Amino acid sequence: MQVPGPFEYERATSVDHAIGLLDRLGEGARVVAGGHSLLPMMKLRIANPEYLVDINDLAPELGYVVVGGINNPNLVRLGAMTRHREILDSDALAAVCPIFRDAERVIADPVVRNRGTLGGSLCQADPAEDLSTVCTVLDAVCLAKGPSGEREIAIDDFLVGPYETALAHNEVLIEVRIPLRHNTSSAYAKVERRVGDWAITAAGAAVTLDGQTILAARVGLTAVNPDPVALAELSAGLVGQPATEEVFAEAGRRAAQLPADGAAPRSTSGTSPVN
Repeated sequence: MQVPGPFEYERATSVDHAIGLLDRLGEGARVVAGGHSLLPMMKLRIANPEYLVDINDLAPELGYVVVGGINNPNLVRLGAMTRHREILDSDALAAVCPIFRDAERVIADPVVRNRGTLGGSLCQADPAEDLSTVCTVLDAVCLAKGPSGEREIAIDDFLVGPYETALAHNEVLIEVRIPLRHNTSSAYAKVERRVGDWAITAAGAAVTLDGQTILAARVGLTAVNPDPVALAELSAGLVGQPATEEVFAEAGRRAAQLPADGAAPRSTSGTSPVN
């Protein structure tokens, strides 16, 4: 029988309360929201936290999708407690970042999507997790809060490695911010053993056009660890090319040939000097 080791349970009532609990309980504490990733790891004794800090009561505070707005017209703000279902159902988000809907449609099943959260997905940092690649492709910035205040962490710095993030033990991810760029679109495709399963591999891309010419590109791969230099060259090589099926097909062919050694989502960007 797979059962987790002993642990103590705390339920946070606010962001500051959660931070206080994490600060007091130390590195043996873990945050739990949807629980669909952490709890199976606890049952297998891969994760053995001494304390679980439940943050589900923070959903009213940290569950939101804001696209643009008076103060930030070129920014998408996603609360860390936003459920997968809420991301999937947001027409405003899909209009500017269609890659989110592409990915959410192939994440697990309705039960997981109803409970799992954006923040949980990113903080788990599973190499086969879809939203890590999505946020990397979109050049997201993570907003963390701890005892000393808030700080922004670029997604490339936030995802340190498999199951490891840049968060301190007493910090909480509270928001994900995505810059909006004109004439930009994005997409995500996934190969899985069966519907709703973890990715065998998946690919995401965001492309900015100047007319019919690629102005900037950012490519990411899920569940594989390609040569980062080769992936950077792939992204940069798209810049200045015409946006044709032939160019994209060749990029896909090159991506498929990148060596995979280990498992970690990677993404690099190519950007034209034209602003």
